[in-house]
Parts: sequence; structure tokens; C-alpha cells
Amino acid sequence: MTEQAQASGASALDTAKLVAAVAILVAGVASFYVFDQYPAAVRWLVVLVAVAAGIFVALQSAQGRELWQFVQGSRVELRKVVWPTREDTTKMTLVVVAAILVMGLFFWLLDMMLGAITRALTGQGG
Repeated sequence: MTEQAQASGASALDTAKLVAAVAILVAGVASFYVFDQYPAAVRWLVVLVAVAAGIFVALQSAQGRELWQFVQGSRVELRKVVWPTREDTTKMTLVVVAAILVMGLFFWLLDMMLGAITRALTGQGG
């Protein structure tokens, strides 16, 4: 049983860390409403501090460290992306807009035609 828990990467301590992180977040949000006599800026500051503390505690767990490694790997991969130039983006945008207009006109005409056929077959609309 312990081999399965260790294989999945979640220990009791990691679970406790994640539960504590969620409790900190919930306490921060609850404090926003409980301490309504204080100015909104102070209450938001408490919420932001609670969010930061919750994230910090969550990142101390094995799952948090894995998530952080994933984020760092994603940033590395994002730097490898070849982004289109402004000219390419403009051209593709114009192609999409033109296609939308053509398809919209086609479906509008199709709707009008099918509506006229339906009215003629049913004898409605004079």
C-alpha cells in the first residue's frame, strides 16, 4: 500500500500541505467578508497575501514542484515557437473575415430561398 502511495508521488505530508494551502485560501476569502468593517483595500490586501501564502505552501508539495517544473518547461517551449509576422497575421485575418462574409451571405441567401420555397409549398405568406 505504501509503495502505491510513493509511486503516485503523494505522501501524507504532501496531502497535508495541499490541504493547508486550500485552508489558507479559504481563510483569506472568508476574511474578506468577515472583516467588512475595514476598508476594501485592506481586505483585498489580506486576500492577496492569503493567495500568495497558499500558493507558496502548495509549491512545497511534490505536486506543486511538478507543476512548477511543468510551467518552466512550458516557458522554454514557448520561446521556441516561431510567431507569424504582423503582415502574415493581417493577411490571415483578412482571409478569415472574407470567408465569414462569403459564408454569411451564402447562408442568408439559402435561408431566403428555402423560406420562399416553404411558403410556396404551404401556401402561407401571400
